[in-house]
Amino acid sequence: MDMKMSVPMRILYVYPHPDDESFGPAHVMSRQRREGHDVYLLTLTRGGATKQRFRYGYSVEEMGDVRFREMQCVAEILDLTGMTVLDFPDGGLKDMDPRELENAVATHIRSVRPHVVATYAVHGISGFHDHLVTHAVVKRVFIEIRETGQWLKRLAFVTITAEDAARGTLFHLSGSKPEEIDCVVDLKKADIIRANRALDCYVTFQETIEKSGIRNFIGSRAVFEFFREHYDPPLHDLFEGVKE
Repeated sequence: MDMKMSVPMRILYVYPHPDDESFGPAHVMSRQRREGHDVYLLTLTRGGATKQRFRYGYSVEEMGDVRFREMQCVAEILDLTGMTVLDFPDGGLKDMDPRELENAVATHIRSVRPHVVATYAVHGISGFHDHLVTHAVVKRVFIEIRETGQWLKRLAFVTITAEDAARGTLFHLSGSKPEEIDCVVDLKKADIIRANRALDCYVTFQETIEKSGIRNFIGSRAVFEFFREHYDPPLHDLFEGVKE
């Protein structure tokens, strides 16, 4: 592991489903671990409701168990500091009392005490309602905890550029305009390789992974928006300007 910084930072990624991290910033997570930071992942569901379960004859519960084991593979590949997988209803977050989700996310944030929290941008990239609910929940919790938790410094939104969104084939994608992007993270080949290996962990999801063309999106740069922070030109690291 490359120890670039004398004081490691802590970051918590919050997503609704297994594979969101690998379809998203897995290469960024790889870089952050390589540089000596603590990287945590929280998913709100086990992802058992995916239609891929019908190919294997699995129930929602059985598919959730399989995807949890696949996530354990991801945690090993990316060398995550910690990973927690909750069991809220996959595809059903919009029907829940948001306070229940907020309480769960808040409890985890207070436990990890991250300097930075990252989740989906407001458009959720794919627009799936679980993504949108997660964005709203995390933002609400961040605002509340930030008022008293001085260790919590920044909320970052995982996004893609509008140009990359236009290249989507399997899903209709949304991206961010250049003026909305506050951070552009450069990645090394080793990080891209690790991100592709993380995708390989989702054995039961390989058909969707290949059809989506997601591997073509895992490039040498990743972009983020910041909540109530604006940088022009963009920063080059999610921890830039963040102090212990």
